[in-house]
Amino acid sequence: MGKFVVSTRKNGEVQFVLKAGNGETILASEGYKSLSGCNNGIKSVRINSQDDNRYERKQSANGKFMFNLRARNGQVIGTSEMYETNAACNNGIASVKRNAPGATIETA
Repeated sequence: MGKFVVSTRKNGEVQFVLKAGNGETILASEGYKSLSGCNNGIKSVRINSQDDNRYERKQSANGKFMFNLRARNGQVIGTSEMYETNAACNNGIASVKRNAPGATIETA
């Protein structure tokens, strides 16, 4: 089962990463000014992760693939790592869909 790991950055902002059951990071958030903002971001990921239309797929100049998960208002709520292939990127999206709804929340 996946988990959201919440941590504080050196600049004091709070962020989360979504990790798959194998411990691999599959989605990372922006920095939030407060823990409550971060928790709202997690709630938004749980909801929006199930809608394929919320995933913005991109290809970088060096040919690698990645995606952003966007909220209903268009704001980016999570960003993936870079993937070597489009198929691997799609597997990352499937992993977010599978792991986000029931993921536990832990503090780093």
